[in-house]
Amino acid sequence: MSASDASRAPGPGGNALIVTVLALVTLIALNVNGREVGSYDTQPTKFAARELALRHTLTLDRVVAAAPALADRPGFARSRDGHYRSAYSVVPSFLAAGPAWLLSAAGVLDLEAPMAPAIVAKLTASLLVATGVVLAYFIARRRTGAVAAAVIAAGFGLGTNIWLSAQTLGAHETVVATLTAAVLCLTAPGKEWRGWRAWVATTMLAVAGAARPQMAPAIAVLLLSIIVRGGGRLRDWLPISMVAAGAALVVGFNIKWFGSPIGAVPRLEELHPAVHAVTGTFSTHPWTGAGGLLFSPSRGLLVFSPIVLVVAGGLGSAWREGRRGPLGWLLLAALAQFGLYASYTVWWGGHTYGPRYCVDLLPLLVPVAAAAVPGIARSRLTKVACCVALAWSVLLAATGALAYPAERWNTDPTEIDRDHARLWDWSDPQFVRCWERGFSPDNFNLFRGVRSSTPR
Repeated sequence: MSASDASRAPGPGGNALIVTVLALVTLIALNVNGREVGSYDTQPTKFAARELALRHTLTLDRVVAAAPALADRPGFARSRDGHYRSAYSVVPSFLAAGPAWLLSAAGVLDLEAPMAPAIVAKLTASLLVATGVVLAYFIARRRTGAVAAAVIAAGFGLGTNIWLSAQTLGAHETVVATLTAAVLCLTAPGKEWRGWRAWVATTMLAVAGAARPQMAPAIAVLLLSIIVRGGGRLRDWLPISMVAAGAALVVGFNIKWFGSPIGAVPRLEELHPAVHAVTGTFSTHPWTGAGGLLFSPSRGLLVFSPIVLVVAGGLGSAWREGRRGPLGWLLLAALAQFGLYASYTVWWGGHTYGPRYCVDLLPLLVPVAAAAVPGIARSRLTKVACCVALAWSVLLAATGALAYPAERWNTDPTEIDRDHARLWDWSDPQFVRCWERGFSPDNFNLFRGVRSSTPR
């Protein structure tokens, strides 16, 4: 990360080579474990993708008929019309249906095969995340040199829990791709972010919000930034209609299917007392969640991905740009989103590995990290510290992809959703348990094709 590197812009061929290598390395890394890393919550999404590609329907009646036990899982919700549907957003299913249909039409994959839904989920998720990594490179390249931008993009995708989000269809992978695309548009230099880029940005925000409605705080701040940075003129308000239309569409389907503007969410929230040993969705002690999201030995962002601390070096640039620049707004959006997750009673995200919720903040921080590069480059000590932080971050991200959930940390010796004290236990961090137990025996199952994709 040298200062001189920032002044040397590669030609089209240079960018193409960097992007190609970055995309290939990312895709290989994301798929090197050869398995889908799913959960109870992600199963309906991948089966809905298969049904949409095969039968042009989002109903899961055939899936439940083939495996009746799925009817007892909250993710497979019975809608008002009597059909089984996913209790979660169908946006990732739509995105996965395209690759599924292409693979089937080309004769590469039999969608009725037991492993097909898992293959489709893993492939789609890894493609979406790899797209986000490439877009992160272009975002960073606007503020720093090619090498530094490539390192930032690689750290973004492989030094955080984004690596784990590429293992299945859980909505985070969709947020990574679409929110990064929106940030790329909104950080265009000068007034170039206006016009068609604003429309693309709001369209991407609409998709991100439809995939994961929890993104509402960040999206609201980014929409406000469009209005303020544009001087409040009517033409700067118009792109916001894309988000409004997306929200209206989601609400309409939620009411039609489940009789509520927020869909099946109330049914899922009712499970909190029994499953997570908490009452309600929001906590009266959000500082506990904030501390946990940052410092918990098994869920803390700064424990699993200390490379994120480079963002601190970009705070000065954000301050100097003021409200007309994008950096301050992106930081505010990230803070608003963090505040929502910190207020959750289940801030740890249930059965997962590392800081799953914080994945949604990371696309917003890419340009701020790029703005920090000149300051980092001035000192040998800071460069060494960043290299060490990046190495540690990649190690822990890879640990999750290659070992989780075989370490059984979430259930052994007690159930983490009920024994919350374990989230603060430094004598048994989740990543250390992964190192002790070793690689998951399920690795390479998608390559061998010997296991059923029926969820456990």
